[in-house]
Amino acid sequence: MEQTMQSLSQRGTYRVSAFTRVLWWLATAEKELLEDCVVDRNRYAITGMMVLGTWLFATLAWTFFFITVAHSTWLAVLLGLFMGGIILSIDRALIKGINAANKKKILPLLFRGLLACTIGFFMAQPALLYLFDKEVHLQISLDNEAKKRLKSQQLDSLYNNSRKELTQQKSALEGQLQHKYAEVSQARTAFIAETDGTGGSGKVGLKDIARAKQNEYEKLDKEYAALQQASTSQLQSTDSALAVIDAAKAKELQAFEQLLNDGFLTRIEALQHLVQNNSAVQIRYYLLVALLMLIELMPVIAKYLLPSATYDEKVRLREVMEREIVQQNTDNEKALKELYNRLAFEQDATFIRTFFNESEAHRKQKLDEKLASWQQDENKSFDNVWDNVKKDMVSKQEN
Repeated sequence: MEQTMQSLSQRGTYRVSAFTRVLWWLATAEKELLEDCVVDRNRYAITGMMVLGTWLFATLAWTFFFITVAHSTWLAVLLGLFMGGIILSIDRALIKGINAANKKKILPLLFRGLLACTIGFFMAQPALLYLFDKEVHLQISLDNEAKKRLKSQQLDSLYNNSRKELTQQKSALEGQLQHKYAEVSQARTAFIAETDGTGGSGKVGLKDIARAKQNEYEKLDKEYAALQQASTSQLQSTDSALAVIDAAKAKELQAFEQLLNDGFLTRIEALQHLVQNNSAVQIRYYLLVALLMLIELMPVIAKYLLPSATYDEKVRLREVMEREIVQQNTDNEKALKELYNRLAFEQDATFIRTFFNESEAHRKQKLDEKLASWQQDENKSFDNVWDNVKKDMVSKQEN
């Protein structure tokens, strides 16, 4: 890249390399004007190197971004190259608009800085995801588990009323059965105690009191059997409804789990949570963001920092010269058109005068013939003759 100083007589022997020509193109420099600017050659080569680095960084960042959302690697590479080319075009437009006249103007500087910061901040995200890939995937697994729990709670809330109503119905039926069973159990115990003499009247054997307790027990047992038979279908229906609710909840939860992924936005969200929950990552995250944004700002910074020298002055003078030449050419073309119109007018005027002068005798002769014909034809009026003369011999005015 370094060029040796040449004397005035040797400047014509300088040959720019192909790579340097590419760097100059990236720096938006005009090769024809820059070749003779010895000091500015390296300045614009340095600016071109910075634009090249930004272009490569943008291409890699966008390629990684599209890899996270596209199924084809080749498609991601092509899209990355396409977006990298757009960033390159924006950078070249930014630095092309910076010249010696507006370097000290704050408004263009703020606009270009804001645009570069916006692009740089977005391009920093894919790079940070690549650098923190393992930590981000670990955080994604934690976030997904939290999302599953939240989804489960939402489903519980959705089916809570129906499930609560069915559960209450089931509990009521089971309570009735338990209450009836307790009555049957109590009657059976009283009957047995009466028959073996351990309770009641204390008489052993099937006496009148024992028979009455037996009848009470058998009556309650039949009522319990009838209630149990009647409640079984209701309990089965309630259990089926609860099972349907559990199946629907499990199906929706399974469908939700299939939607969980590690796409770009999911990774960005996980990175944000990782930064919020980890102070060590937080510091390094903001340092990397600043560094990666600086990469995007490098061409603009370089263009502002590098001093204006011979090349900028040559560009300014060249623009002045081209403006003057364009103005002069326009004036010359206008003068030629005016000269053409004036000479054409003069020639046409001379031709028209000649035409009228040469045709005057013929028009008088034709008028005499018309008048002679009128004298011979007594039926023609003066007005008819005048109409014919006007139609055939009088000139019509040009519009």
